[in-house]
Amino acid sequence: METRGISQLMNGSYWNAKAETLSRDERSQHQLSRLKAVVNHVWENSEFYRSRLQKAGVKPGDIEMLEDLRRLPFIEKEDFRQAYPLSMLCVPQNQLREMHMSSGSTGSPVVMAYTQNDLDQWAECMARCYRMAGLVSGDCIQITPSFGLFNGGFGFYHGARKAEQFIIPTGSGNTPRQIKLMNDFKVKGLMGVVSYAIRIMEVLAEQKNQIPSLKVGMFGAETFSDSLREKIQNGLGIEAFDIYGMTETGGVGTTGMDCPYHCGIHVWEDQYIAEIVDRAGKPVEDGQQGEIVFTSLHREAIPIMRFRSGDLTRVISRKKCECGRTSLRIDRVTGRVDDMLIIKGVNFFPRQVEQALMEIPGVLSHYQIIVEENDGVRDLRVNVEAEPGVTGFMVEKHLKERLGFSPKGDVFPPGAIKRQEGKAIRVVYENNSSKKS
Repeated sequence: METRGISQLMNGSYWNAKAETLSRDERSQHQLSRLKAVVNHVWENSEFYRSRLQKAGVKPGDIEMLEDLRRLPFIEKEDFRQAYPLSMLCVPQNQLREMHMSSGSTGSPVVMAYTQNDLDQWAECMARCYRMAGLVSGDCIQITPSFGLFNGGFGFYHGARKAEQFIIPTGSGNTPRQIKLMNDFKVKGLMGVVSYAIRIMEVLAEQKNQIPSLKVGMFGAETFSDSLREKIQNGLGIEAFDIYGMTETGGVGTTGMDCPYHCGIHVWEDQYIAEIVDRAGKPVEDGQQGEIVFTSLHREAIPIMRFRSGDLTRVISRKKCECGRTSLRIDRVTGRVDDMLIIKGVNFFPRQVEQALMEIPGVLSHYQIIVEENDGVRDLRVNVEAEPGVTGFMVEKHLKERLGFSPKGDVFPPGAIKRQEGKAIRVVYENNSSKKS
């Protein structure tokens, strides 16, 4: 893939050069020191964690080397839900300064609370991401995620304040106005979700317009294929970065981002210990896919110990990157443990469908995967927007070559498939078992 930003790599391309270029020995010493401190902190201040550690037969003094991390129990998203609102809190509530939470559509929401030190830690991670993308003090950025309980808008904002950017905090929606502001204020960096970048491209095409000043896009919250990234880069004339973080780790950017060489996500290892495990929780070899697990090293209000993220990835390299950073690099997230689809005996992830669709000339960036269930039997329908000349047969043939079976589906003209604000809904489930034919 083309790497537009490599020319930006020069002296001063780091926000925190010491932390981003630690030797492996220095990093290990730091991680062990902080891991001991975190275990002590949660033992002394959280009944939730203390009971978990006691049940696992572990006490703070047992942590003597980094390998002892594996003695600690896992925590999962369901633990956060059961702890709603603040049962995992490790500081007095009067020390809190902010909170965010994820959707509670499948149960109680996941809450993350922040002390001032936690907000500073978040801003530090985000400032590193901005600098890694080539954005420097004074550059104008536009923040398109909503400012509210979802962490995206505020995460980009906290980091931009620390990195001394000129911020246009638009939030979501009103795309024509977003484009006008980008051109009026000569915005250099676009912050948001990748599906909204697609919407901006559509409106620009309708307006026969462009945004000459725009050079960088930092996109989180949604997985996206290399093919879709290339389409967005070409369509907006930008370099697109995949920024990584989640509510439980503290928000967008907390766990890392890819550098201008786009050779994997750099994990901020001075801030988090990352492990890759199989479904049974056992470590896998580097290069093998598994679930990424995070342990925070500097968070106060609600630290995480061995949090099973549900995200699937693999270790790409532990060697120094061409950009000069020495941190662990993981593959971009390919899917989630719980979003694998099994249709007609074939296992695959939604991102594989996207990758295949984006390989077809004339197919546009908006699509929807419909999983139909009829009396316990699942089938797949893929609806996609495309330019004139693209037929359903062409789409079906290519998907069969890539997935191993032929989904149903239709081809629609541009703009025909319904859009949503915020994250795109790519997979829809329809249970037709009770419907009469």
